[in-house]
Amino acid sequence: MFLKNIENHQSQSPWGEAAAALNNASLPVPQIFHLFNYKPQWTQHLAAFTQAVMRGPSPLASGERELIAAFTSRLRKCVF
Repeated sequence: MFLKNIENHQSQSPWGEAAAALNNASLPVPQIFHLFNYKPQWTQHLAAFTQAVMRGPSPLASGERELIAAFTSRLRKCVF
């Protein structure tokens, strides 16, 4: 992402707090955390949708869905 205004936005959500904790521990921060923190009222629906898709009822186990997502990210050269 590398949008400094978004990355440096003051923490105002659990995602911002998680990003700050990872950063303070010198661990890599998933870039989506910054976006979710920047406009939490807009991204709460995306987060709920993602959880429903990845954890809700399905003929595929959650682990299988995670593998599909990781494989797709790898093919698209996207850091997962």
